[in-house]
Amino acid sequence: MTDKAPAIEIVSFPVEGMTCASCVNRITRFVRAVDGVEDVNVNLATDSATVRFDRQRAGVPALAAAVEAAGYVARVDHIADDATTPSIEPSYQERHLADLRWRIVLATALTVPLLFGLARMTVAPFLPAVLADPWLQLALATPVQFIAGSVFYRSALNALRHRTTDMDTLVAVGTTAAYGYSLVAVLFPRFFAAAGIGVDGAPPLYFDTAATIVTLILVGRYLEAQARSRTSDAIRSLVALAPRTARVVRAGMEADIPLAEVVVADRVIVRPGEHIPVDGIVLEGRSAVDESMVTGESMPVDKAPGDEVIGGTMNSSGSFEFRASRVGAETVLARIVHLVQEAQASRAPIQRLADAVTGVFVPAVLAIAAITFVVWLVAGPTPSFNFALLNAIAVLIIACPCALGLATPTSVMVGTGKGAENGVLFRSAEALERLHEVDVVVFDKTGTLTEGRPRVTDVVPVAGVDADELLRLAASAERGSEHPVGEAIVRAARERGIEPAAPDAFEAIAGSGVRASVDGQQIRVGRSETAGADAEALKGPGERMAAAGNTPVVVSIDGAPVGLIGVADTIRIGSRSAVAELRRRGIEVVMLTGDEDVTARAIARSAGIDEILAGVRPAEKAAEIRRLRSDGRVVAMVGIAMGGGTDIAIESAAVTLMGGDPQGVVTAVALSKATMRNIRQNLFWAFAYNAALIPLAAGVLYPVTGWLLDPIVAAAAMALSSVTVVTNALRLRGFEPPAAAGEPGTAVLRTA
Repeated sequence: MTDKAPAIEIVSFPVEGMTCASCVNRITRFVRAVDGVEDVNVNLATDSATVRFDRQRAGVPALAAAVEAAGYVARVDHIADDATTPSIEPSYQERHLADLRWRIVLATALTVPLLFGLARMTVAPFLPAVLADPWLQLALATPVQFIAGSVFYRSALNALRHRTTDMDTLVAVGTTAAYGYSLVAVLFPRFFAAAGIGVDGAPPLYFDTAATIVTLILVGRYLEAQARSRTSDAIRSLVALAPRTARVVRAGMEADIPLAEVVVADRVIVRPGEHIPVDGIVLEGRSAVDESMVTGESMPVDKAPGDEVIGGTMNSSGSFEFRASRVGAETVLARIVHLVQEAQASRAPIQRLADAVTGVFVPAVLAIAAITFVVWLVAGPTPSFNFALLNAIAVLIIACPCALGLATPTSVMVGTGKGAENGVLFRSAEALERLHEVDVVVFDKTGTLTEGRPRVTDVVPVAGVDADELLRLAASAERGSEHPVGEAIVRAARERGIEPAAPDAFEAIAGSGVRASVDGQQIRVGRSETAGADAEALKGPGERMAAAGNTPVVVSIDGAPVGLIGVADTIRIGSRSAVAELRRRGIEVVMLTGDEDVTARAIARSAGIDEILAGVRPAEKAAEIRRLRSDGRVVAMVGIAMGGGTDIAIESAAVTLMGGDPQGVVTAVALSKATMRNIRQNLFWAFAYNAALIPLAAGVLYPVTGWLLDPIVAAAAMALSSVTVVTNALRLRGFEPPAAAGEPGTAVLRTA
């Protein structure tokens, strides 16, 4: 008896209450402990969790319970069935921003008078004396500390219940120390006077410090939340492409119906200037369609009866009617949105270092703060307690694991979104990271370097065989083939008025051609070495075809070669420039093809490629890629999705180039490099910030320079650190591809 195979399911849902990378680590730990969970990715930038699990052993309620046990809210009621629904829940973002707004208003209104009180005691003695009254300061600071700042206490206590710590633990401990010290000083001033602390028997108060820290951190989080919301603009713009309604024809009547009610086979009418609601096939009318937001192609594409249209694209000119072929989550647009969501929710390998640091960050900072307090209390100048308290608070407030937690996912979000805008779909953050290391790009010739729509150039029969009959037999054999060469032969026959017969039997032989029974004869169409091409009369014409860059296809009847059909596939307009740009960037370019060597070299010369792997059958291509990798090189394979392969390409490829043009490879590589450069900048500043400012806050420079970091300045720096990281990531929105993606189609790019 064997165990059942696991039924793997992947779900993503919003998580409320996360504030820093420590929260991410805690949720990940709790969810991973659920039996049946295989992988967890909690994303601070998207406030979401993506879980891969065996649904026979675990379920969504168990995942939600684990998140709740970690101390957060799992919004599993917002798991979307429709892939066009963004994974980031706008209502939560709006509620979060609204909550921060009223807290900031309250905190600011009460903190400003406290700062005036500080100014009155230091640089502006002309201000009213009441501003410096200790009881007034207590009255002003208390609502800031416990109402506006309650969010920090709630999170810190929640973490404490689970025997862990987070960013809010540092804020709560630091501000409570300043507020608590000041409260005791107001209630028991004689104690401090007896201890010799203060001036003229009045101990110093730090209500203004505690309140200002709370206010600045709230402002920083508000700015961070606003900036983070902009990282998902690409997703929202893609979702917005689909109209809310569609005009369909049912029972001979036209009617506007909600998009969700459109079903497969509905007849849909699209007028000029309207977005196409779902995928389909044009039935009547002609138009030009702007597909730039899906494929990256800037020029409108002409559409006529029989052509495919993609939901979300814009009808530029004429009206037309089409039959719906894919609706809802099955449309190309929905799959693109889903793919981008998955990529944005995934974790890049470069994030592992930050994860390791944030796992011990807050406990380490608490320990450093405690050491700072003790050292200053024992060895600091008078009043040593005040120095010890303020420097310990500065250490607690300056530390920022948020920046470490946001450094990678924010850049990944913007980078993958920008890729979608340019017709480049990254399957995961790992694919985005891996691509920048590629030093060899292998192009599969047909449909990538070439147009993928070959045409027949020559029909050369042996003596005694009629050319039209040769073409008819070959086209009849190829009627069941989806290969571009077979389609070209069938198309050429029909253009000459020859209608191919239906074969009695058909077999496609991978990498070799086809074999079919036509009119009682065994017809073989394919490569010379596999089609028994031993007729001397065909040798010369075949060599001339190959030298001209055409592919000679041998036609045999009952094992005897009876003629050649020359097929040419023209080089794409952007192929040569794309190859040149890749080589300029130090990337080696290789062409892989099943064509014979002479033909392959002619095509490679046109594309500007020196290294060629010719005569390679489909089953042998993986071995060739492994050989290229054997000396440590990182290889990317670029191939075209043929026939119905577009959907498979989108679902399985590491990177999908919706434009199909080789220029898209240049765009993908350039975007990967730009994103990784951005991530490294973020990680550097996040690490450098903490490495430099925590010691400064502890006062290590005081013996030499006399410098100390005021806790208020520390709070401002901490608040700005996360904002700086997110803002730097947003610079990727200005990325411009080195060259525009071109021809329609779907190329797939796999890294190895």
